[in-house]
Amino acid sequence: MKLQLLASLNVERATRRAAIVVTYVESGEERLVKAADIGKDPLRAVLAERLRTGKSGMEDTAEGRVFLTVYVPAPQLVITGAVHISQALAPIGKLLGYDVTIVDPRTAFATPERFPDVKVIAEWPDKALPPLNVDRYTAFVALTHDPKIDDPALIHALSRDCFYIGALGSRKTHGRRLERLKSQTNADLSRIHAPIGLDIGAVSPAEIAVAIMAQITERLHEEADAEPAVAEVAS
Repeated sequence: MKLQLLASLNVERATRRAAIVVTYVESGEERLVKAADIGKDPLRAVLAERLRTGKSGMEDTAEGRVFLTVYVPAPQLVITGAVHISQALAPIGKLLGYDVTIVDPRTAFATPERFPDVKVIAEWPDKALPPLNVDRYTAFVALTHDPKIDDPALIHALSRDCFYIGALGSRKTHGRRLERLKSQTNADLSRIHAPIGLDIGAVSPAEIAVAIMAQITERLHEEADAEPAVAEVAS
C-alpha cells in the first residue's frame, strides 16, 4: 500500500470513519473510497454491499476484478457511571468485542482498581466525551442516576448517531428526565431506552448488566439489516 493512501486511510480510521480500499487485481493499483463518497463511486453498488456486511472480498465489476478491503471502526460501549452495574457490564461488553470506556467525574468510584483492563476517565461528560468520537458504532449507556452527570451525557449521545442509547431509572424517573431534557435539546428523546435493558425480571447488578447487553445486542441486529454502518459490529 502506498504511503499516501495509507496515511489517508489512517486519518479515516483515527476519526472512526469507515472506508474501503479497492485493489485492481490485474494491475495491482489501489484507491481509497471513503464511506461518505461511496454513493458517487462507479462501484457504489458493490461497495455499499461490502460496507453493509462489513466483510472484505473479491468482486467482478465493470472495472475488472477487484479485491475490496473493508475498514470500519471498532464497536464501542461508552458507560457514564462507575457503579456496580458498570462493573458487571464492562467485562460482558469486552467479551462481546466492544471497546469499553467508563466516564465518571467521581474519583472515588472511577478507579482502575474497580475497573481492571477497562479505560476509565474520571472527568465530567462535557470534557470526557468529545474525544471518544461517539458515533453510529457506539452503544451509549447512562447509569449514574445523577442528572448533573447523566443529562449532559445523554444530550451528547443524542447529538450523535449512536445505534443504542439507554438510561437507568424507573418510568417515573425517566419521565422527570424527559421533562428536563426537553428544555435543553430538540433531539428525538424516544431514542433513549428507559427503563434500560430487556424486561427479564433483572434485580441484581449482574442481572441488570445482562439485560442491558441483551437489549444492546437486540437493537444492534435490528439496525444491522437497515443500517450498513453497524453491520460490522454484528459480524
